[in-house]
Amino acid sequence: MITVVRAGPLTTIQDQGRPGYAHLGVPRSGALDQRALRRANALVGNPAAAAVLETTLLGCALRFEQPARIAVTGAAADIKVDNLVTAGVLEVGAGSVVDVGRATRGVRSYVAVGGGIEVEPVLGSRSTDTLSGLGPPKLANGMMLPIGTAQSNLTTGEVGDIADQIDLGVWLGPRDDWFSGRALFETEYQVSPLSNRVGCRLTGTPLTRLTEGELPSEGVVLGAIQVPADGQPLIFLADHPTTGGYPVIGVVDDVTPLAQARPGSTVRFRELR
Repeated sequence: MITVVRAGPLTTIQDQGRPGYAHLGVPRSGALDQRALRRANALVGNPAAAAVLETTLLGCALRFEQPARIAVTGAAADIKVDNLVTAGVLEVGAGSVVDVGRATRGVRSYVAVGGGIEVEPVLGSRSTDTLSGLGPPKLANGMMLPIGTAQSNLTTGEVGDIADQIDLGVWLGPRDDWFSGRALFETEYQVSPLSNRVGCRLTGTPLTRLTEGELPSEGVVLGAIQVPADGQPLIFLADHPTTGGYPVIGVVDDVTPLAQARPGSTVRFRELR
C-alpha cells in the first residue's frame, strides 16, 4: 500500500483511458501526456496500460508501506526520498517518503510504481475523469492506494519533449465555414491559466464569426477546437464533454504537447491537408 502524505492541488490516478464509450456520453479521460505515462511504466517494468499518478504543478508526497520501485517522468521536478534529493529509477524501502516537488518545467509529472496502482477499474480503466466523476476520486491526504505485483520487464520507453512554443497540426471542420479568413493560422496564441484536464483555453486575436446564432449540441472529440462567443479557441483534452453547442472550427491531430504547456506558453496552428 501507499499512503498519501501530501496530495497536491490535483493529483489523479490515470492510465490509457477508456476510449470507445463516447456514444454513451463517456469521454476517454486517461493521462494527458501519454508518452510520459508509457515511459514511466517502462522504467519500472509495468505494461504500458498500468495506472500511475498524474500530478499538477506542485507534485505530491507518498509514504510506501512496502519496498517498491518507482519512476517519475513528464514535468521536471526535484524528487526527494526521505528528504534527500535523488533522480532516476528509485528503489525505496518500507516506510520511505517520496516527495515529488514543484514542476520547474512543464506541468504534469507521472509517478509509476512497480505493479501499478491497483484501484478498482471502471469501464475497463482506472483513470480519474474530473468532468464526469467516473473512476477513483482525486488524491486526498491520508488516502491509501493499493499496488499490484511488480514485474521485471524493464525498458527505457520514449522520451517526450517539453516546449515553450507549441506547433499544432489541425484538420479544418466541421464548422470552419462559420468563420472568416485564416486568423486561426495567422495568430500566435497563449495558453490561459484557466486551462485544465477538460480543455486548454487560449488567448489571442478573437476569431470572427460569419454565421450568427448557435448550434444544437453536436458530438465533439479529443482535440476539437471549439470557439465560444468570445472568439477565443478552446482545445478539448482528455476529460472533455462528448457533446458541445459551440462551433468546432477544426481538430488538433495530437494534443500531447498541451499536457505540459504552462500558462503563457505560445501556441501556433498549421493546417493539415
